[in-house]
Amino acid sequence: MSRGIKILIGLAATLVVLVVIAVVFIATFDWNRARPMINDKVSTELNRPFAINGDLTVQWRREPGVTGWRGWVPWPNVTARDITLGNPDWAETPQMASLAAVEARLSPLPLIARRVVIPQIQLTGPTASLQRLADGRANWNFSLPAKEGDEAKATPWDLDIGTIGFDTAKVDLDDAVVQAKLSLAVDPLGEPIPFSQLTAFGNKPAEDVTGGDGKPRAEAGDKAAAGAEDATDAPTPGDYAFGWKMTGSYKAQKVSGEGKVGGLLALQDAATPFPLQADLRAGATRVRLAGTLTDPMKLGALDLRLALSGNSMADLYALTGVTLPDTPPYSTDGRLRADLHNPAGAVFDYSGFNGKVGDSDLHGDIRYAATQPRPKLTGKLRSDLLQLADLGPLIGLPADGADKADSKEKAAQAKDDKSGQPAGKVLPYAEFRTDRWRAMDADVSLTGKRIVHSERLPLTDLNARLILEDGTLRLMPLRFGVAGGSLDAAIRLDGGDTPLRGRIDLQARSLALKQLFPGFEPMRTSLGEINGKAAIDGTGNSVAALLGTANGSLSILINDGAISRGLTEIAGLNVANYLITTMFGDDTVKINCAAADMRIEKGVMHPRIFLFDTENALVEVEGPINLRDETLDLDITPHSKGFRIFSLRSPLYVQGTFANPKAGVHTGPLLARGAGMVALGALLTPAAGLLALIAPSVGEDNACTQMVEDMKQRGRKAPAKR
Repeated sequence: MSRGIKILIGLAATLVVLVVIAVVFIATFDWNRARPMINDKVSTELNRPFAINGDLTVQWRREPGVTGWRGWVPWPNVTARDITLGNPDWAETPQMASLAAVEARLSPLPLIARRVVIPQIQLTGPTASLQRLADGRANWNFSLPAKEGDEAKATPWDLDIGTIGFDTAKVDLDDAVVQAKLSLAVDPLGEPIPFSQLTAFGNKPAEDVTGGDGKPRAEAGDKAAAGAEDATDAPTPGDYAFGWKMTGSYKAQKVSGEGKVGGLLALQDAATPFPLQADLRAGATRVRLAGTLTDPMKLGALDLRLALSGNSMADLYALTGVTLPDTPPYSTDGRLRADLHNPAGAVFDYSGFNGKVGDSDLHGDIRYAATQPRPKLTGKLRSDLLQLADLGPLIGLPADGADKADSKEKAAQAKDDKSGQPAGKVLPYAEFRTDRWRAMDADVSLTGKRIVHSERLPLTDLNARLILEDGTLRLMPLRFGVAGGSLDAAIRLDGGDTPLRGRIDLQARSLALKQLFPGFEPMRTSLGEINGKAAIDGTGNSVAALLGTANGSLSILINDGAISRGLTEIAGLNVANYLITTMFGDDTVKINCAAADMRIEKGVMHPRIFLFDTENALVEVEGPINLRDETLDLDITPHSKGFRIFSLRSPLYVQGTFANPKAGVHTGPLLARGAGMVALGALLTPAAGLLALIAPSVGEDNACTQMVEDMKQRGRKAPAKR
């Protein structure tokens, strides 16, 4: 044997011995000796206390299912027990996270190609306590030490993780920024559940609540369902892998919920939509959703079926930051899509939703854009059947049936809604939430195709547009169809002022009396109309406060009508019953013209003209109507026409409060408060204003024309006041 061959054999034998020694060393090495080094290294890298407190073991085993020569290569199975990760020094508790154990298998051969392949990681007893202070410091943000050359090169190693499994995981969150204290428990489902087989709305088959392709839709059977326009080759969402339950509080509201989510590794898959399902409750508000999150690690986009319900839409402000009005109990169901990476700010579209607000239906599309300097809400809504009573909470009136709540929680909410209304007051005292007006802008329109109402106010339709900009709310237009005519309002409320400053301009045009009182037989052949206008401005954070400080004017003109006790009973005017019966008996009396022109000063209405021209008498009304304290002090004086003799020899009065007015006959002689109807002094200007209200009545003779012209002529002849 040559000397060279002997050298090669020796080198080979030495190499084999070294490999055997290395294998024996690795197989028999007590890896617990490496724990201090590992703990120090990881603690330095994370800038946090890290420790493997239990055993650290490595077992070498052949991997089942691997064939050929590769099947003879043993894989290291690493197990570490009792692992803890500490908090930064400012945190309230010393420990942020812990694991009872972690097990992982490593494929050795890919290491040659600089690939770290870990087919499976199993976590036992994971817990985490997350905390964020009001100044923004959060224990989930790590201040990693900077390294020289970090920006120059990326690591040449690739990481490939197969599956991550765990038993029950618990997470506690204490976030002072969003005012949340939550406890979350997560459990594996065992067998994954396909997205198409489970929804947020019970155990309905997916095709009943989605578009068949797994995409959420607004309503089963709806041809315009969300997702119908999407391509059929869209990626299929992943399976549900974990269930979760949550309890705690959010912005001082008790919250709870449960649901299901996809697997942990699906979080890293940007191509496959991540499945979400949730049923949440916050106070009386319930949120149900089912859908997907695209590219979850980067919060790419949401596509959900979303159902909301609660006692009032205003309650959603605490949960979402979206300013919505006070409403009766509501429910909606639609599709929510969100672009979370929009350069101008995240955009949320709630489209094709159907719902109910009180006893009214509501449909439409809304968009919320998180733009600067303020977010903006836009949308178009419609109601095919609108209950007039459901609009009451918009101006501070309690919702009908609020006191008939079917639970203690709803009853308490109804009581809270009414708590701002003083006893014995009629005008709404509930304050506008102007602080919310400055939180966002809005441009939303509402069309009510049919309005359900009582016979006292025969509204037919509604057209409204609400604009909210930098704390100023405008309703322009606010238009009702009423009794064959229209009621148009322009409302502006400057919520940026303290107190709030508001202005209301109102016009009533061509309200047909026969439609306004369809149950009153003498009016069915009437050609009479009501026309009027008002301009009012005031300050205050409620309807009552605005009217209590109001300045402005109110004018109204009624021609060719009829009045009797029967009519006042239809209208529900108990005091008027007494007055009409006292003046005219129970007979129906024809009204040629009724005219009122009133100035409003510091919340008190003073009649400049307040007359009823009937076939029997000319009736004059004088005295103030105080909107500040809701009181009346009116005198009604009838002047007999011709030879008709009234049995009434003294004027009447109406006194008391709006809630409890009282009428009677003055027992003694009454001195005129002003010039009275006899002189008609200084009536030229008010009369001219009333004459303009006659103009809308075109094509028919108007009995008010002659009376107003007479007032103008007498006003010209009357001596000027000194």
